[in-house]
Amino acid sequence: MSTGTVASSAAASLSTPARVPGSIRVRERAIEKVSREASADATGVSRDDVDVEVSEWGGGLAVRVAAKLPIPDLDHTQVISAEPTIVDRVRRLQETVANDLARVTGREIRRVSFSVTGAIIPTRKRVG
Repeated sequence: MSTGTVASSAAASLSTPARVPGSIRVRERAIEKVSREASADATGVSRDDVDVEVSEWGGGLAVRVAAKLPIPDLDHTQVISAEPTIVDRVRRLQETVANDLARVTGREIRRVSFSVTGAIIPTRKRVG
């Protein structure tokens, strides 16, 4: 055996997982929990402020997300004018959630529907 053969065999065994007989099942509940966490993380809110439904669709997964969206304090006009519109933010969230879920679950994410259910405005801190 040449050195090239050994190196390529070693590289192949590291990049390709061994095939072991059996089955792998990931319950829908686990995928929903991962989806809720990814959606909350992408949105910047707690998991309690996110509802998620996951279903099989078109050979992949369809995800419905309903969440409150953080917005800047309305008194900060400069911050508000620098922010993208809500529609643009949600489009980015759809893309981020789809990419994150595809990476974590190994499944194709065919659709992400996002409903904004409210706004979360940061509380002001009083200086005393």
